Amino acid sequence: MDGHRTELVAATYHLPIDVAGVRIDCSITRGFYKNSKSDSWGLKKAARFRLWPVGSPAVRPETFQYPAKQRWFATATQMANVPTFVDGGEAPTRKNIYYHSGLDIGGTEGMVDIVAATDGLVVSAGEKVLETHKTDTPIRPRYDVVYIQDQRGWYYRYSHLKQIDSTISPGLHIKMGDPVGILGKEGGSGGWSHLHFEIKSRQPSGEWGTQAGYAFLWEAYLRQHQPKLIAVARPHHFVQTGEIVLLDASKSWSASGKINKIAWNFYDGSSASGPEVSRSYTKAGVYSEIVKVTDTAGNIDYDFAVVQVIDRDHPERTPPTVHAAYSPTFGIKPGDPVTFKARSFRTTQPGEIWNFGDGSSEVEVKSDGNADTHAADGYATTTHRFIKPGHYIVAVRHTNQFGLQAVQHLHIKVE
Repeated sequence: MDGHRTELVAATYHLPIDVAGVRIDCSITRGFYKNSKSDSWGLKKAARFRLWPVGSPAVRPETFQYPAKQRWFATATQMANVPTFVDGGEAPTRKNIYYHSGLDIGGTEGMVDIVAATDGLVVSAGEKVLETHKTDTPIRPRYDVVYIQDQRGWYYRYSHLKQIDSTISPGLHIKMGDPVGILGKEGGSGGWSHLHFEIKSRQPSGEWGTQAGYAFLWEAYLRQHQPKLIAVARPHHFVQTGEIVLLDASKSWSASGKINKIAWNFYDGSSASGPEVSRSYTKAGVYSEIVKVTDTAGNIDYDFAVVQVIDRDHPERTPPTVHAAYSPTFGIKPGDPVTFKARSFRTTQPGEIWNFGDGSSEVEVKSDGNADTHAADGYATTTHRFIKPGHYIVAVRHTNQFGLQAVQHLHIKVE
């Protein structure tokens, strides 16, 4: 760029970088087409770059807000272009990697309000589509989906809604922050509760393609909620037994601009420090490694590096996965009831064990193991109250018929 050489990584959780007077990112490369069965991106050349003036936002602040009313990274996310690991879809192999487009924000089914990220026109709600938007658009209507078109001409897809707000219908002009629906697991969700949020726009190729939106979500959340610190240990990883994986928390962020310490605690009781740590695993399973980030002001935050490990000698024995979520995610006080939901996947023996990290007894529940993707009671539900303020690392685990275990962690902040 203007004589300056730099390296860009085409992966979500990476934000635009400054170089030679511009902000720049690489949102997609042709490499993602290698294992893809569809064209989500409308890319015809080797790679797609986006550029902004240095210091400018990724998207104009007055035109965009965070669409889910919950805390950042409250549970699992699948922010595009990473192999799926949560749901009960096809067994993952090296030759069968599903590269996801759009942004999946996990949450507690039926307990998270979804709002419009932008002002715009509702062009599709459920199976109903405005007549003028039925051709030459990226709209794919479904009973659980809403599309809104903003003034840029971009289409915003809100998917897997447990219910669409009663006010929503094609032709409605909606304001940023207006209700769209309730987070759920309807449609092609794979059985885990989340909002699939995806932006489609005309690309330089002239075709409709996904407009990478992670930087938009990141900046909008920071503006709205003004967190002091965000730990980032994502994306999740997909490896074989014995393979080296690099766990990376260097994308963590502090409002003060100064992170003082990054500390890791691993499933086997070992620990390490520093933003990057190499690990390998001798047994298949789904691991959730804990990172604690501290800034110079003494603020702390946690995130979790999820590593899905496939047995090199028995790849057919896929480990289970588990999705856990909680509500509310903001404003929890000592003694408040907190709802926890969990569901296991890729298993014939459903059953989950909660450890709330506060010295209380473990609690055993039993989900349906994703036997029926859309079952209203597919998630097992329990309620817990934390007696004292503080940061709690909650764990839920499941063991399948092969003795392979999956663990998911949640970070609960009690004020």
